[in-house]
Amino acid sequence: MMRALFLALGALLLPLSASARPLDRTPRTVVMTAFAPEWDALAHSIARPKTHRINGLTMLTGTMAGKPVLLMQSGVSMVNAAMNTQLVLDRFTVKRIIFSGIAGGVDPALTIGDVVVPEDWAQYLEVSFARQTPQGWVVPEPVDAEAPPPFGMMFPRGVRLGNATEASRRHYRQAVDPGLLALARKIAARVTLRRCTDGQASTANCLANDPKFVVGGTGVSAGVYADNAEFRDYLAQAWKAQVLDMESAAVVQVAYANAIPTIVFRSLSDLAGGDAGANQMNTFMALASVNSADVVRTFVAALPD
Repeated sequence: MMRALFLALGALLLPLSASARPLDRTPRTVVMTAFAPEWDALAHSIARPKTHRINGLTMLTGTMAGKPVLLMQSGVSMVNAAMNTQLVLDRFTVKRIIFSGIAGGVDPALTIGDVVVPEDWAQYLEVSFARQTPQGWVVPEPVDAEAPPPFGMMFPRGVRLGNATEASRRHYRQAVDPGLLALARKIAARVTLRRCTDGQASTANCLANDPKFVVGGTGVSAGVYADNAEFRDYLAQAWKAQVLDMESAAVVQVAYANAIPTIVFRSLSDLAGGDAGANQMNTFMALASVNSADVVRTFVAALPD
């Protein structure tokens, strides 16, 4: 009776363990994008591609600039990004993660088309919602001394996490890999960013000035498509943010938990509410995707073997 029970349990568990087998044991650099325009800007750069499909995702293994890589989409927003970052780490042999994508500009010194490589990332909506009283906002837990200032009822509380070598604690910012960041600074002189995408029919989709490559500062992420000037100003002042997006901080968090070196390249497609008129993401999404992809290809070529 007991033996039959063990056999039945084994039959139930077998498909799970089989489905989690590594799909490729070659150590690779993961080049991650969020969605189709960012993927399209890089897919043609993969030599000898092999397609893998997992949980509805398509991943390409091959080489870029002679280096073994895996190209994937994280999916849009924080849960997708975290889930699929862990998925690729579980199913492939990952040396490092490089994210390439678009973002909204927060720092007023930045303009559309610029490519930014933040030195750290924060989750700006990891917050406590305070209670409004006659005496003012009352927060349900103590506010850390290092917490950025609140926005109305929203008081930043940080993300509690650790890894195999560091005890769990609250993080308000998560650093990217310092070695990869140093390499990004080294390639700056080799980077030429585009004002127009190739074959663009209208100069309306071209930039008035040459975009620039910026390394350093803070990026912020949340599951929000942000297009609000007041909140943009808050992020610039309270978080000293350069850019905002919907995935990067989740990817950096999962990479930290797994001790995987990570860096993020983001090109501005819009100004997150700071535009003089309507949001321009749809106008400049393709150009921003291409500018980020161009920098990432130069970066991958400069990686050590």
